[in-house]
Amino acid sequence: MTFAGAKGSVGTTVGASHPHLAGLPAGRLMMTEMDPDAVAAAADLVFSALPNGTSAGLAPTILDAGAPVIDLAGDFRLSAESYPAWYGFEHPTPAWLDEAVYGLPELFRERAPGAKLVANPGCFATAAILSCAPILAAGLAEPGPVRVDGKTGVSGAGRAALESTSFGATEDSIRPYRFPAHQHTPEIERGIELATGHVVKALFVPHLVPAVRGVVTTSYLAAAPGVSTERLTDCLAAAYEGEPFVRVLAPGAMVDAKRARGTNVIELQAVADGRTGTAVVVGALDNLVKGAAGQAIQNANLVLGIAEATALPTTAVYP
Repeated sequence: MTFAGAKGSVGTTVGASHPHLAGLPAGRLMMTEMDPDAVAAAADLVFSALPNGTSAGLAPTILDAGAPVIDLAGDFRLSAESYPAWYGFEHPTPAWLDEAVYGLPELFRERAPGAKLVANPGCFATAAILSCAPILAAGLAEPGPVRVDGKTGVSGAGRAALESTSFGATEDSIRPYRFPAHQHTPEIERGIELATGHVVKALFVPHLVPAVRGVVTTSYLAAAPGVSTERLTDCLAAAYEGEPFVRVLAPGAMVDAKRARGTNVIELQAVADGRTGTAVVVGALDNLVKGAAGQAIQNANLVLGIAEATALPTTAVYP
């Protein structure tokens, strides 16, 4: 690490803001104002983890200076016309949206090497798209409405001290939020269309659960006639054969976000419910790793031509 930009922590070290990094060389790095010219001069590649709407204005200067950008916000995931409705702003640099690669390596790996700009997917979108895309592509479910139920820990809301994510508010609480306008809804639709060619409409309801980290999505699709749990499972296993970060569970096994804690792994399971004609696909991941920083490193490895699994753990912190 050669440059660390900050907003509220300017003038402190990385280790002071993130104590678990204090013993590393990066922990001694002083955090400074996020001047795009200074960033571009100091870095060969930039990870941008800014609030939604911020990197869209800063990233182009860095990109024009020649440094690739992995953007962890939602600023380059959608089409320009989608931003006012789903993010609440007019996109300031729409030309860069056409340059951005959607960074879900298991489905779009070939687009990443040498990319200038990678839109790192959202945590819920990662789980839902990886769950649904192979099933829809294989014709084992009908394109149309996709219903996604999501659960996440409080770390997805960031580090800001909010009453809604305080211990008093979240302990023993499970509640939906930002429904029906959560910004991962159009991302799920777009990611599935990019991967399969099918236009779908997603009904996505996220819930906050009393945990620090972890995401589970349960996706419901209209199953094709005669589809079985075994066929759904075989489809997922074939689609992700050899993938280092995808774990497809055998029929009857149940995913557990805790088994992905601290790893870049996603667990997937599929069930065919013949009684209702529904294909149910469940995905579990760590929202801070495969759902954010880990996938960003995976994308950076691909952009730079480094072995894709470099520096990415697959063994969970358990229990």
